[in-house]
Amino acid sequence: METTVESRVGFRGRIIDVRVDKVRLPDGRITTREIAEHGASVCIVPVDPQGDILLVRQYRKPIEDQLLEVPAGGIEPGETPLEAAVRELQEEVGFTSKEIQPLSSFWISPGWCTEFMYSYLATELEPARLPADYDENIAVVPVRLDEVDGLIRSGEINDLKSIASLLLAMRMVGAR
Repeated sequence: METTVESRVGFRGRIIDVRVDKVRLPDGRITTREIAEHGASVCIVPVDPQGDILLVRQYRKPIEDQLLEVPAGGIEPGETPLEAAVRELQEEVGFTSKEIQPLSSFWISPGWCTEFMYSYLATELEPARLPADYDENIAVVPVRLDEVDGLIRSGEINDLKSIASLLLAMRMVGAR
């Protein structure tokens, strides 16, 4: 265990706050930890009636590139993870799901960030669009289920939430 000796917020933003904690290690040494405070989030693997997975392509400024990903987003205050998943599905791919199941949940990057993510599989999709977030530019990319493994291996799909969620979903829908 590490004991917090001092804590201060160095930055407050719309999406994250950055906190710097001075901590005492078990052997008594003092060091610092930089922590990005981020709320919980969700990601969804939507499978359309044709059996295709609906991924999204969007530009990610931190890496200065576009990523092919599963739809994802933050959980709003007062929202459950399931409600957030349904909302994000409508905002990002224009569907709702009559059958949504949890896949897993996980820490995104526990060495420096407090974000915890809930992952879902969404099937029996029906059209239902909500307005997209004002700061997102997303293109929906249908991908055949049998192409997913190759896209992961080639690096075309290369973010952790998508890889983990897609691999779990593939096991549930019978692809391997």
